[in-house]
Amino acid sequence: MADQASRPMAGKTVLVTGGTGGIGEATAAGLAALGARVGITGRDRGRAEAAAAQITDQTGNPAVDVFVADLSAQAEVRRLAAEVLASYPRLDVLINNVGKIWANRHVTPDGLEHTFALNHLAPFLLTNLLLQRLQASAPARVVTVSSGAQAMGRIDFDDLQSERRYSGQRAYNASKLANVMFTYELARRLEGTGVTATVLHPGVVRTSFGAEDPSPLYRVLLPLARLFMKTPEQGAATSVYLASSPEAEGVTGRYFANRRPKRSSKASYDAQAAAQLWHVSADLVGPGGTWPQQLDGRGERG
Repeated sequence: MADQASRPMAGKTVLVTGGTGGIGEATAAGLAALGARVGITGRDRGRAEAAAAQITDQTGNPAVDVFVADLSAQAEVRRLAAEVLASYPRLDVLINNVGKIWANRHVTPDGLEHTFALNHLAPFLLTNLLLQRLQASAPARVVTVSSGAQAMGRIDFDDLQSERRYSGQRAYNASKLANVMFTYELARRLEGTGVTATVLHPGVVRTSFGAEDPSPLYRVLLPLARLFMKTPEQGAATSVYLASSPEAEGVTGRYFANRRPKRSSKASYDAQAAAQLWHVSADLVGPGGTWPQQLDGRGERG
């Protein structure tokens, strides 16, 4: 319809992981309202379809697609990537939004610590599997949702899976630092390709985050803390901005909060550690199956 075609993101295709609730759903709704075709991922088909229907209802945009996958399992990340590539001849924006925290240590079907697998390895693998399509659609954008917790993060290469000691918060902090380091390294590798990579802190947002396996302290403090938290729409504002704004065109390798560039932690700028994290991550998700060969955007394995 004419109104749809005149919206700023008309003709653009966006994939939002974890788009069935909270910040992800609000991000998808914000971009659908701007006219984009939006794909959302979720673990439960019923919940994902309900979210898609709600987004269409709210925005008047019927172009909302559902993809079902548990991104903590690498086989499902690969299947998701294959479905996205089959569904979308072009992909203008990938938003790596999904992320969780667990009070207790859990292991994925691949034998990896759950927080590291979902929060870091899933976006690392999915981005690389979709990279050729993003490059073919350039100018394109990869937007990754981190957290202010990255400032407290530390990457322990001798215990990436938290086998020696586990703290839910420590594992989460490390995974959010990994998001920032991944983004900076991705930006370096994609220089000159027309694909940009940015990362953001959405703020402290009122969602069901951490509800699957909450710590006792989380249970006690949450009701009070919720009074001071952002709404999901407020939390999604920076993601929507980085995905759609002309001001963000060509901006790469930067960390944002409240729609403005900020300095991330000192550790996040360690290019040698970021390169090491990339190599370790590539080893943990490959080789095999559909693992791509163009990890540095120039046809060479990173």
